[in-house]
Amino acid sequence: MSAGIDWVASAVFGMLLALVAAIGFVASRWKRADLHAIEEWGLAGRRFGTLITWFLLGGDLFTAYTVIAVPGLIYGTGGPGFFALSYAALTFSFAFVSMPRLWSVCKRHGYVTAGDFVRGRYGSHWLALAVTLTGILATIPYLALQLVGVQVSVAALGIGHTSASIIPLLIAFGILAGYTWKGGLRAPASIALVKDVMIYAVVLTCIIYLPLRLGGYSAIFRSASIALAARPHPASLLLAPNQYLSYGTLVFGSALALFLYPHSITAILSSSSGAVIRRNCVYMPAYTFLLGLIALLGYCALAAGVKVASSSDVVPALFVKVLPSWFAGFCLASLAIGALVPAAIMSIAAANLFTRNIFREYIDRNLQPRSETLIARAMSLAIALAALCFVLLAPPQYAINLQLLGGIWILQTLPAVVLGLFTRWFHSVALLAGWFAGMVVGTSMAVSQHLTAVYPFHFGTHTISAYAGVFALLLNMMIALGGSAFANAFPRPRQDETSVEDYISA
Repeated sequence: MSAGIDWVASAVFGMLLALVAAIGFVASRWKRADLHAIEEWGLAGRRFGTLITWFLLGGDLFTAYTVIAVPGLIYGTGGPGFFALSYAALTFSFAFVSMPRLWSVCKRHGYVTAGDFVRGRYGSHWLALAVTLTGILATIPYLALQLVGVQVSVAALGIGHTSASIIPLLIAFGILAGYTWKGGLRAPASIALVKDVMIYAVVLTCIIYLPLRLGGYSAIFRSASIALAARPHPASLLLAPNQYLSYGTLVFGSALALFLYPHSITAILSSSSGAVIRRNCVYMPAYTFLLGLIALLGYCALAAGVKVASSSDVVPALFVKVLPSWFAGFCLASLAIGALVPAAIMSIAAANLFTRNIFREYIDRNLQPRSETLIARAMSLAIALAALCFVLLAPPQYAINLQLLGGIWILQTLPAVVLGLFTRWFHSVALLAGWFAGMVVGTSMAVSQHLTAVYPFHFGTHTISAYAGVFALLLNMMIALGGSAFANAFPRPRQDETSVEDYISA
């Protein structure tokens, strides 16, 4: 990182952040509607077409911390870091099959969250509460990581080495809180276009400029290979045979988990039709291509001799070391702006869950629409504030570890949410028991490995190292299947607000 403040880069950074803030605050006038209704504030009236949904999903799924974490992981581990590229390519096939059905049933019944769907499908407020709490718990560290993205971007300007380092983070939080309160989901949707254009400009420029500076890609790969092999724990550009299973299960589990996060479901439900979702599942791999180019920045940092204390600092440090000051400021601003889009969607999604599935379910069942939206707005600020406190009071590694744990947690909602889109065979009590077992076992596995994702499962003289979330999901599914088979042997009427036709979008 730089030893002092880079005023040129800081000026560019500040101007771009101010521009985006202005766009976010005027977003409430876009597609005018009554923002006192939660469907309008929290889902933009379910009116986003193909283009807006494409940018919104891109800003939602490919977050600022993705741009920072993926190259940082490759900088530290080499080939295994490309798991993010593999699962991003796989997850859209999963979404193509499942998410249009979720959109259709939610549209017909006015559901705003996955908790709403589970409540209506199974008639179980306890199962809905489990899905709701899991979503909120998994979202807060993910939201904190977006603010970490702002933090490391600011630190790269040199501001992070001064006593005023907290001020830019508070300003970013103020912008996030202000435009989220005022414009709801319309605000991040309007900023997503600017963010994506900036990210594409950064990546396309870097993949041309950096190889010219570093001797071409052959030199970059050669230097990266030497640097990785010289580590205390040697790594490689390629996977070792003993990493195949852990890599494959991490790809598979992460692909299933991505669209279960509340912010992903919120972006899906804001679409105008199931056809829009299917088209975007076809188009979104363009972002995966972009992610592959972003990943190469990790090897560029190795070739450029970047030395950092944390992998989160790799990309910002590379920008500051190699690029002209004005363009480094542009690049760092794109990272910070890229954090504000998913952070806003995450706070809105978690607030919708709390308001719909906790406050309205257990505190005030006669909640009026205006009051419901007001509570959701207040809760979005509270959740963003909790994430800010997490960033300020805890080391960034805690947020990273808890986000990895959040992936294991959110995966345990798959049987209730996704399988429920295709069948009503599963029993709510069996699903709840499976969820509980998956949560306990998945958490225990991760904690035993110091909150890392891969767990070595021993049986006899053999050891299978695989993603802990997949182990936990297998146990979850076994209990859900066995318990449902037992319960179905004693049939009785079940509550279900939905019908077969509800799952077929027009």
